[in-house]
Amino acid sequence: MARRATKKTKKKQIRRAPRRKSKKKSSRKLPFPDFMRKIPWRKLFAAVIIIFIGYTIYLDFVVRGSFEDTRWQLPAKVYARPLELYENLRLNADDFERELNLLNYRYAYQPNDPGTFQRDGNGFDIVTRDFTFWDINELSQHIYVSFSGDRISKIKNVRDRKAIALLRLDPVLVGGIYPLKKEDRQLISLQDAPELLPEILVAVEDRKFYQHFGVDPLAIGRAFIANIRAGRSVQGGSTITQQLVKNFFLTNERTLWRKFNEIIMAVLLDFHYEKDEIMQAYINEIYLGQDRSHAIHGFGLASQFYFAKPIHQLNLNQLSTLVALIRGPSYYHPEQHPTRLLARRNRILDTLLEQKVISRELYAITKTQSVNIIKKRHVTVGQHPAFLDLVKRQLREYYPESKLQSDGLKIFTTMNPVLQLDAEKATKKRIAALDRQKKLNNKLQAAAVIVNSTSAEVLALVGDRNPRFSGFNRALDASRPIGSLIKPVVYLAALKQPEKYTWSSIVLDKSISIKTKDENIWTPRNYNNTSHGEVTLITAMTKSYNQATVRLGLDVGFPKINEVYKSLGGPDDLPPYPAILLGAQNLSPIEVTQLYQTLAANGFRSPIRAIREVLDVDGQPLRRYPIKVEQSIESDYINVITSGLVQVTKTGTASGLTKRLPDIHVAGKTGTTNDTRDSWFAGFSGSHVGVVWLGTDDNQPTQLTGSTGAMQLWADIFKLANTQSLKIEQSDNIEMQWIDSQSGLLSSSSCSGSMQLTYIKGSAPTDTATDCQRSGVREHINNTVEWFKQIFR
Repeated sequence: MARRATKKTKKKQIRRAPRRKSKKKSSRKLPFPDFMRKIPWRKLFAAVIIIFIGYTIYLDFVVRGSFEDTRWQLPAKVYARPLELYENLRLNADDFERELNLLNYRYAYQPNDPGTFQRDGNGFDIVTRDFTFWDINELSQHIYVSFSGDRISKIKNVRDRKAIALLRLDPVLVGGIYPLKKEDRQLISLQDAPELLPEILVAVEDRKFYQHFGVDPLAIGRAFIANIRAGRSVQGGSTITQQLVKNFFLTNERTLWRKFNEIIMAVLLDFHYEKDEIMQAYINEIYLGQDRSHAIHGFGLASQFYFAKPIHQLNLNQLSTLVALIRGPSYYHPEQHPTRLLARRNRILDTLLEQKVISRELYAITKTQSVNIIKKRHVTVGQHPAFLDLVKRQLREYYPESKLQSDGLKIFTTMNPVLQLDAEKATKKRIAALDRQKKLNNKLQAAAVIVNSTSAEVLALVGDRNPRFSGFNRALDASRPIGSLIKPVVYLAALKQPEKYTWSSIVLDKSISIKTKDENIWTPRNYNNTSHGEVTLITAMTKSYNQATVRLGLDVGFPKINEVYKSLGGPDDLPPYPAILLGAQNLSPIEVTQLYQTLAANGFRSPIRAIREVLDVDGQPLRRYPIKVEQSIESDYINVITSGLVQVTKTGTASGLTKRLPDIHVAGKTGTTNDTRDSWFAGFSGSHVGVVWLGTDDNQPTQLTGSTGAMQLWADIFKLANTQSLKIEQSDNIEMQWIDSQSGLLSSSSCSGSMQLTYIKGSAPTDTATDCQRSGVREHINNTVEWFKQIFR
């Protein structure tokens, strides 16, 4: 038994031994070596090479495709109208200085550089800038401009003392139409840049730029070691080519994959293009700051943004300051971190001296200079969104949005930048005051349109109580009932029949009830619910009597009224229902402006326009926007209605303008809709047409009539507009007569209650008002007494 047991034990041992051996064998052979032997290394390596080559080909396609085609999306630049200077131009010295400030002209004790000026009383010593217009390349000139009162009295060239007949200043940049990235730049060629700029960039950013193949392995190694020693990032190893690739093709994320792409693309870029091409692209691409929501790219725009100078005028101090910003425009922000910026600039100067780029003398002089970056810096953003909105709408008739955002168009508009700022300032101030007065809780809104009376060019446009707010543009889109602004249309339709209607004609201002198409009864009332019986046409219009106007309109007929409305520039036919006679028609402020522009231009209608010229990126004209003029109504009839609108501002609902604008004659009409929901005023001088609307977006009552609301803002703007007094043109077919407003009979200028009106020749009254004669005696006596008071005072 023991023997068997021994055998069993041995068998067991024998059986266990292979198991242990098997375990050792599996632990040696299964996991790693056999697996590695099974990998097809040659095929895998070949696949990696093929993928790398394919990806490199793809990157090469991206690099060459983007770099050779449109290298940058260039926003369209929108300019105000260029100021043309000539003797006897109506312009005062203060407004001229404001325009120079808007152009970023710098005050200098002795102006020598372009964009500098000195003022001495009413005289200006100016060095203008070069600028390429659609019709002329205006070169820089040293000029002297003197003013006498509100006009230019003399313009001469300082160097040769010769008089200058006409000079055009460079226009104010008022905004742009930007691509989605909201980047802005001003392209320059390497030849336009100062010779020192590439030298500074190479010395500071990439010393072996002209030797390496796009990347500098030694520089990368030095930066790696320096950063390890410092325990933080203190030195960069990217070449100028790599920086260009990062800005032009890639994002700012810090990953190995982006760095891998950056290196390959830098090598490809260096392989395909000359060093000067890469340097020029870098100068135009590098990010150098922020103007509100728009990024400043390139030295061309940065020189204007920080120093208000073109790049070729920058000195060593200014160029070194811009190069200092490359490392971090926010970190070296001029206002927030001026000490950092100055220290960085000084280190750059040390580097330039060390590498013998500059002399020790120049180094010593520049080191003592301060940075001197201008305080008010705005070169890109549109500060006038309502006006720019109008420009965009008119441009879209001919250009797609993509072209406006990326082709670098230069758009010359009709804006008067000084008047635009005045209109915006006046709007904010007046609306705030009225809102407080009527306790409207900041709901009162406004819109204003100011155009040239003859050319219909938009000079200023406001679309919100906060003019810088880019949102709903009420000047273009607030379609509201126009109230009594329609009345001149009704009266003009009547006065075009002089054999039947004149200013002396009698109309009944009495309650009237009319059955409408829906079988309702419409009964218009006067504003004060008072009827006035028989009144003259001139009284009915100046006092804005509703009942008299409705009776007159029904007698004249809708077809004739609609004909006049369309001739003045009405957008659509007037619907033939009675409430239209009192302004139930909805129009926007700019549509009302078209009606009154035709009146102001003596019957010559011109489409409202905000654009003069469009140039491509190379300065070549693309499309002209000439003034289109069509005589739609005979001037004689316009003169007749204009004389009545003048009386509205002297004795009628707008008589408050006499005190607000005592030195000029204007014509206009107030408008108030039901429950004072809308307050309107439309009027014109000898050179400007203006339309103002006030109301709330939710159509609530404002407690403001046309005279207490909109007219006040209109007067604020026109008081600042340096406008011309209105004069009624004379012709052989019209005559001016002094008329007694109550009877409509002849009067004289010395009679109280008399007014001077225009009649078609042969239609004026022939009888004289007897009351006016007695009134005239009293007036003469009063004038004599006042004369004696003046003498003995």
